[in-house]
Amino acid sequence: QVQLQESGPGLVKLLQTHSVTCTVSGVSITIDYYWWSWIRQLPGKGLEWLGDIAVSGTTYYSPSLKSRASISSETSNNQFSLQLSFVNPEDTAVYYCAQVYFYCSGSGCIRRLGPWGRGTLVTVSS
Repeated sequence: QVQLQESGPGLVKLLQTHSVTCTVSGVSITIDYYWWSWIRQLPGKGLEWLGDIAVSGTTYYSPSLKSRASISSETSNNQFSLQLSFVNPEDTAVYYCAQVYFYCSGSGCIRRLGPWGRGTLVTVSS
């Protein structure tokens, strides 16, 4: 059974760098079939995709983060992490990690999400 667990400080100061780690169990993050994703939910709002990391280490980010985000992996610990720099109050959210896979057919491939972590609340304080 694949499980994901987010961890990291729940409180970060304005303009500092926020870091959250996702520990994956039940599957190796080095398997080619999967990517790994970060998603957040701001208070009272919908889900926002932040970025993905592929097995190759290639990363993809939401343009809305304006180069403030960095996703990396630590394969020896079966973990991947998100760093978000220069945080502001609008970064206060529940941060989730999730498994990504692709369903491919003759008409192409569709990106889908597998299991998610339970989420961790990050609050930006002034």
